[in-house]
Amino acid sequence: MPKSSPAWRDRILPKDADSVRRLCRAAGNFTPAEEEVAVELVNERRQKGLASGYYFLFAEGEDVLQGYACFGPIACTVHSWDLYWIVVDKALQGRGLGRLIMAEAERRVALAGGQRLYVETSAKPQYEPTRSFYERCGYEKEAELPHFYAPDDAKIIYLKVLAHPR
Repeated sequence: MPKSSPAWRDRILPKDADSVRRLCRAAGNFTPAEEEVAVELVNERRQKGLASGYYFLFAEGEDVLQGYACFGPIACTVHSWDLYWIVVDKALQGRGLGRLIMAEAERRVALAGGQRLYVETSAKPQYEPTRSFYERCGYEKEAELPHFYAPDDAKIIYLKVLAHPR
């Protein structure tokens, strides 16, 4: 666990694009193209606000971005949301910060009316820790789409039905 609980922030700051790029690059499992997508989502939210459809949750500690999540409602659905990104600083992985970010993101989705939260990831071996993380957080595998990302790289879709907020 980090030394202290993170401070939550959902407002986009000018420095966030660079901080998100740094976190994604340090994680070691994202391609340069994926890093660019993560940064593009930050910039789109900064430019369009909530009309972008992207919600962000930043976990900060000691004036440093420790991790973040990006999520949003799925167009043309009722109460279904996607978790697009969840990334934790490499130095803080394995200490519970990812679970804290996930739980807070789920709480915010539920407060916004979301009832089903979907997350997708690759079936490649290097994503086994990611898949295990989702499963430990209560997500269940709903589908596997063979050769989705590339030959021999399936897309795995997980789902968690969210509890109603109190």
